Amino acid sequence: MSARTPTLPPALAKAREQLRVWWRTRVPRERLALGVALAVVALFVAWLLLVQPALRTLREAPARLAVLDAELQQMQRLAAESQTLRGAAAVPPAQAAAALKAATDRLGDKGRLAMQGDRASLTLNGVSPEALRGWLLEARGAARVRPAEAQLTRGPQGYTGTLVVMLAGGGEAP
Repeated sequence: MSARTPTLPPALAKAREQLRVWWRTRVPRERLALGVALAVVALFVAWLLLVQPALRTLREAPARLAVLDAELQQMQRLAAESQTLRGAAAVPPAQAAAALKAATDRLGDKGRLAMQGDRASLTLNGVSPEALRGWLLEARGAARVRPAEAQLTRGPQGYTGTLVVMLAGGGEAP
């Protein structure tokens, strides 16, 4: 078998030959200058496409890793808290209702609680995010309820809408 060099299409072969003829007609000094210019352009393109993105990645990686580590630690804290809450004993319905009522009383006239069997419906009217967070933390910790439905709208005065929670002894499994 003989090794054959691939043949170029006629148009490319003609262009290649014209480039060779043009190159040979240049004086050595001009060829050197063109070669240096071509090398500079090639180095610049290599820098833009290969080196600079890699250096940027190396420079930004520690900050991105720190953010990802913080997110991982937060998720691990939440997972541990979830496991703790799952392992906690159920609260009797009367005690859960009393805890929900006490938490709702702290909202003042901005929150109204309605108990319906193993569900509690909280109607909100302009509750601040901090107050809603406090109610949710107390409801989850003291009454051991879990959210079932939420239809909340955030406005300038705070949250408005309805939040339905299930008591721990309720019908659905967690």
